[in-house]
Amino acid sequence: MAAGELAKAGLSVTIAEAKPSPARKFLMAGKSGLNLTKAEPLDTFLAAIDGPDVLRDIVANFGPTNVQAWASDLGQAVFTGSSGRVFPKAMKASPLLRAMLAELATLGVVLKRNWYWTGMSGRDMRFQTPDGEQMITPDVAVLALGGASWSRLGSDGKWVSILAENGVECQPFKPSNMGFTVNWSEHMRRHFGAPIKAVRLYAGDASVLGEFVISLQGVEGSAIYAVSRQMREGAELRLDLTPNRSESDVADRLSQGRGKSSLTNHLRKALKLDAAKIALLQEFGRPLPADPAALAKVIKSLPLQHDGPRPMDQAISTAGGLPFEALDEGLMIKKLPGLFACGEMLDWDAPTGGYLLTTCLATGRHAGQAAARWALDQAADART
Repeated sequence: MAAGELAKAGLSVTIAEAKPSPARKFLMAGKSGLNLTKAEPLDTFLAAIDGPDVLRDIVANFGPTNVQAWASDLGQAVFTGSSGRVFPKAMKASPLLRAMLAELATLGVVLKRNWYWTGMSGRDMRFQTPDGEQMITPDVAVLALGGASWSRLGSDGKWVSILAENGVECQPFKPSNMGFTVNWSEHMRRHFGAPIKAVRLYAGDASVLGEFVISLQGVEGSAIYAVSRQMREGAELRLDLTPNRSESDVADRLSQGRGKSSLTNHLRKALKLDAAKIALLQEFGRPLPADPAALAKVIKSLPLQHDGPRPMDQAISTAGGLPFEALDEGLMIKKLPGLFACGEMLDWDAPTGGYLLTTCLATGRHAGQAAARWALDQAADART
């Protein structure tokens, strides 16, 4: 996004790509269908982004409607699912990436592969390349180096030390949109891989209706990611296993005589709970109360005990990084004039569901436009 804006402004642009092929995390995001954005009112969309007002202003200028138009202009038609999430009709990232790269090539952008940024001295930037160490001195540069998760795809967070050496301190990275470790009892083993559908999750001030998956390591999935920030900050996670029934309705159904049926069969017949939900109830609710009203309370507010987030490198994204106080409104690093930053490098947080990707696209576009203005202003000043 940044390179495109710089090139459209008439500048000569080179992308230094650390990996043999570009946009590997973008491609990974598209493995299960590339969720570009979410079709909802802009105010609702912006409220999901945890960051300063300047960040929300940037996204407001390139929000869900703009992202959809941008993809369509690149020849990638989109559609909106029942949840409001927007996907390319191709349901993959690769066609959109190819279209982006083709447009950049048309604009004259040069892509250098296997160019890994290792440091800087003043305006000089140092890279490790297939031809050994290379030094270039750009008029302006935009850093789009990612956060600190999925390092094998390129975002290893090592750039923090380079900025620190140049007087710019970053906030520590924290996992975001991640699973949580659970030390399961043996009887849960047969449920590993099972989806928990139509469940409401509560953590702190967050509440979401969705689904998640029981895994060998713990719990993960979109509903867990949606409340992961609150959980990371210490909020207890509680589950409503019957979100479409009131507590009194649950109690009434449980009060109906179960005869010789086991409790498991009674729960299945009275409440339509599947085996995985009943297993969770047994795992975290025992000893289950015999009184129907008391049992209904447990079913409607089941505490899920966990041992904290999964390792940061397994997280979908990270919070932390460059604080906005270190940046001007154009996302230029104040202590390093001519050097801009965008995307997950910046200290913000957002759930999956289109918010992450839209914000990265918007900040890349914004930084590219600001960098182009800065470079052109510097050139004009030099002429005068």
